[in-house]
Amino acid sequence: MSIAGLLIRRERLARAWSQEGLCRGICGTSYLSKIEQGKAAASEEVLALLFARLGLSWTDDADGALHAQTEACMEALFGGDAPAFAAAFARLRAQERTLLCSPCAADYLLLREFACEADGERRPLDAEFVSFLDQRQLALQRVLEGRHEEAALLYPAAAIRLWQGAHLYARGRYAAATEALRAAYDAAAAEGYAHIMMNCRVYLGNCCSDSGDPKRMQQHYAVAQRLAEALGDQKILSTIRYNDAATKIECGDFAAAYAYFSALEETDAMSLHKLAVCCEALGRRDEALTALARAEAMLPEGEAHAPERQMLALVRCRLETPDYLHDERYGTLLTDCFALLRRERGAGYARFHLKWMLKWYKANRRYREACALLEDFPAEK
Repeated sequence: MSIAGLLIRRERLARAWSQEGLCRGICGTSYLSKIEQGKAAASEEVLALLFARLGLSWTDDADGALHAQTEACMEALFGGDAPAFAAAFARLRAQERTLLCSPCAADYLLLREFACEADGERRPLDAEFVSFLDQRQLALQRVLEGRHEEAALLYPAAAIRLWQGAHLYARGRYAAATEALRAAYDAAAAEGYAHIMMNCRVYLGNCCSDSGDPKRMQQHYAVAQRLAEALGDQKILSTIRYNDAATKIECGDFAAAYAYFSALEETDAMSLHKLAVCCEALGRRDEALTALARAEAMLPEGEAHAPERQMLALVRCRLETPDYLHDERYGTLLTDCFALLRRERGAGYARFHLKWMLKWYKANRRYREACALLEDFPAEK
């Protein structure tokens, strides 16, 4: 179905115009109704007149130039090449007004959502678009809705399998995530999408790390690192080194983790949090407090960063409370933080704090709760 009718309907309703008022002298009301529902294909002349009455200019893309540019951006998205996608989308954004009144409108609106850097900023298209979407577009819509399994069934591209695996990983479903990521890796290898292969290996390594298998984690990270070096992807190389060091903290190798986090030239709040944890374990209290103060100063106010602020507060509480294991204030802060991380940041963040939860339960003889928690965090889920 042509999306032109939907665009006309949305603009008409936004202006609170009646169908009769819009189509007077152009076409019949019943014909406009069918156009708006996608049940009738209007001529380019009629479309141009309807859009013009709304103060817009319909572009039919007769030469296919807009379609070609949109497809180039889609190829970058499905190829997993983030810099290429950002550059391709920047070229599209410069033509946003034209694209939004063209046959490429749905593609552009979907691409605009995927161009948002943070997942939390992405929103699915309004429900009225769904009946006008083709299979690939509908799959992207399902991803934006968080319905990744449906998306993969609709359009089993390597990128969608990767997003499905990442979605499952964030929810602690490591076995299912591994299955999706392996399928994504195989598809990417068959299609020649090296960036997706690289990201699959990173997530597979993350799954192994969170499942308590550092040896397999290192195997996946080694492959990801070779791919990142070949592609010149410094961001992924930094991510691998960061994740490896964070895993060392979980494994109790605080000295090795400290060597990494203390040497970072560019830091953020979470890398300083990891440094503080290492310093705490190594008896470097003053250095830990300094790292916490720097991290706290970096975090902006607002609910969006509440979990990170609680993580920092938790370390500070341990450093400033000698007998914290028997201090109810610490227990409340710990359990609240753990619950918030599970809800807002996913299983990986919560698992990082698991040993402190178990230590608290053990010190306070709350063995039943400790056992229940361990059931929620098996080695493989």
